[in-house]
Amino acid sequence: MRILVVEDEAKTAAYLKKGLSENGHVVDVASRGDDALFLVRSHVYDLVVLDVMLPGSDGWSVLREMRREGVESRVLFLTARDAVEDRVRGLDLGADDYLVKPFAFSELLARVRSIFRRTRQGPPGMLHISDLEIDEVRHRATRSGKPLLLTPKEFALLAFMAHRAGEVLSRTLIVEKVWDMNFDSDTNVVDVAVRRLRSKVDDPFPEKLIHTVRGVGYVVEKR
Repeated sequence: MRILVVEDEAKTAAYLKKGLSENGHVVDVASRGDDALFLVRSHVYDLVVLDVMLPGSDGWSVLREMRREGVESRVLFLTARDAVEDRVRGLDLGADDYLVKPFAFSELLARVRSIFRRTRQGPPGMLHISDLEIDEVRHRATRSGKPLLLTPKEFALLAFMAHRAGEVLSRTLIVEKVWDMNFDSDTNVVDVAVRRLRSKVDDPFPEKLIHTVRGVGYVVEKR
């Protein structure tokens, strides 16, 4: 999972990044509220661990703006503000959980696992990125409610990239996972497949979801 930690205390931020990374998550860090808003607009995060007292914009404002803009990342408030009215305010603004400092890291991990379990309780096999919807059970994909006519390989490629939304995927990894073969540097099979996929998923729509990271690979995310 990709997690954004928004924490202005450097030691706490480093501690959270180290612990979450060691538990298999990809972690970015922001120390200011305005920086956090820039990052959630630029990347797709599964979870935002958000302090309340921040320079730039406070945590309340960050969450309010996220929800106003339709950012659906899960949010866990992690703050020293322990009053009941603060917890109620955070949850009413759209947070998924609220944990008070000081905290035990084991409890934080348990809260993160609980949030992800609740996230997965939606319809099985459904993936959503912006107006893109992928139904893995029925092998269908739509954008803005319009069916996308994909070949089986195009559907497999799109689903793989959507499962790892926000993560830059190398051509080597894509060809290994989607084509189940070793990458041949003389072939452009991935580039050709992505180009065809874009013609169906992105070209007819104003918002582009498949992006090239020059010299690295591709990423699917809302920008």
